[in-house]
Amino acid sequence: MGTTTLINNNGSAQTFIAADYATNSIYSGGWTAGLNGGHGFGPWSFDSTDNTPAGQYQAMTTSSALGTAWTLLAQSSGSGLANAGRSIIGGLQVGQTFQATIQNPVNNPGIYTYRGFDILFTSSTTNNPGGDNTAAFRLQVFDYFNPAMHWHINDIGDYTPSPAVSAMATGASGMIVDFTLTSTNTYAFSMSPVSDPHSPYLAYSGTLDSANLPINYFNFRNYNAASSGLTDTADNFEVSSMTTAGFNLNIQFAGTNAILSWSTNIPAFYLESTTNLGPSAVWNTNLPTPVVINDQNVVTNPIAGIRQFFRLQQ
Repeated sequence: MGTTTLINNNGSAQTFIAADYATNSIYSGGWTAGLNGGHGFGPWSFDSTDNTPAGQYQAMTTSSALGTAWTLLAQSSGSGLANAGRSIIGGLQVGQTFQATIQNPVNNPGIYTYRGFDILFTSSTTNNPGGDNTAAFRLQVFDYFNPAMHWHINDIGDYTPSPAVSAMATGASGMIVDFTLTSTNTYAFSMSPVSDPHSPYLAYSGTLDSANLPINYFNFRNYNAASSGLTDTADNFEVSSMTTAGFNLNIQFAGTNAILSWSTNIPAFYLESTTNLGPSAVWNTNLPTPVVINDQNVVTNPIAGIRQFFRLQQ
């Protein structure tokens, strides 16, 4: 259950289940396998990195639009793969959103090359090696016959956004990737510029590949164009933060009413209220039926008594 502070009679409650940031002090000495500067995620793994040719495939950088970032570097445009992943402790649960802030590569090493980069959500204990793309959900750019570097989604099927979304555009600055589990096998996904998160490049909902559920692991891979070094933001794959959070329950006062709202992306949840917290609390569901307004479930509840507490329950 999240907590909230009302400002100008508005508030929003959300619980962060997991979080890690590249600016955390544990990474000040560099990024190595086994480090974990946050909570709710397992330690970083670099397993299945293909260091052919030899070179630096994982590093901390500060040159991109993201500032300090975990960075994956390719050392050749024809071979090798930089790999980094970690577990989601307890797995991603229905109603939870995984969010990462990234800056993706923008250079295409050639339309006849089997190169690219991706993010995978899967049921695993380690990273997928190169060539193994099995996942419940995979967001990827594959350069072969893809000169504009369009993004592609693999779930239970295959989906190329229409209109197409080019990695050359999304990689020009920072991008927020949101992945919400809306039921045990469905999801809502969006890619949005950091500068304007309410204007996504893409918003999409789909069905997951059930053979790779439950989701308890995510994996970043870069096997694109050769990097010239730590300041090569056009070829490096950078990540500055990642969180897992419960979805928002918003509250707004309007006269003698409390107006509560939450996303319709999560259909399995309903609103409850009580007048006291603690072991003896009695939560009631005899509230007005929500109405849908702009993709939000909205309940108008008369304010009664000294205090009321609300929660979303599955």
